[in-house]
Amino acid sequence: MSDRITTCFDSLRAAGKKAFVAYIAAGDPDYARSLDIMKSLADLGADVIELGLPFSDPLADGIVNQMAADRALKAGMTTARVLDLIREFRQTHETPIVLFTYLNPVFNYGFEDFHRDAAAAGADGILLLDLPPDEALRNPDLAGGAGLKHIRLIAPTTPPDRLKLLAESAEGFIYALSRTGVTGAHGGPSANIAELVSAIKAHSGVPVCVGFGISTPEQAAMVAAAADGVIVGSAIVKQVETNHDDPVEVVRAFTAPLIAAVKG
Repeated sequence: MSDRITTCFDSLRAAGKKAFVAYIAAGDPDYARSLDIMKSLADLGADVIELGLPFSDPLADGIVNQMAADRALKAGMTTARVLDLIREFRQTHETPIVLFTYLNPVFNYGFEDFHRDAAAAGADGILLLDLPPDEALRNPDLAGGAGLKHIRLIAPTTPPDRLKLLAESAEGFIYALSRTGVTGAHGGPSANIAELVSAIKAHSGVPVCVGFGISTPEQAAMVAAAADGVIVGSAIVKQVETNHDDPVEVVRAFTAPLIAAVKG
């Protein structure tokens, strides 16, 4: 099986470019338009797509992403349908996909089964927001999970010893939070991003991408100067929320300047 994430970041590094990572909720506002948005983002030049697995209790998410998950669930999205979405996307596109999710839906599906089936569908990585790696090691039911790279989340408040643990266990890339809080909270990215990225890189050779609070080309360019990639989520999801009639074109128009800013 090809390693799309590593190949992507290796190519960007060789070209002296930074990654643009776009988050959307799978199935928002419905299956068909969600697939069109995925394809549109890939065609625009998004290097990685983070696909949120709709869940009824997304505690780490702000209201924008919570409502997106709710819209997707009401439109009939299930964990199995998310895998269908990835399979259909893979018929035409090779852009790496990282699943952004919580333990509950994965555990209910079957931890090992989910990893196997998601990888077979064409997913490349997974970010389990509420499963710390040291906790996973203590539970034999969570010891498996081959096939997907495990992306780690590191916050500015993460203690140094914990930062080291997370960085050393990371695969694919590391998701560094530009600030604390839930997704989509008010406020732009922190001015201390370079220090956080440097602290992480002292313990890991995988790329470091920064997200939270990025919604303008100026903010994207600032983060790209300090990190290996820029993650934009709630700001894109907001375009879907407020433009149900034609979310694909609105997302394209909103995201294109952000990608251009990251690519320099």
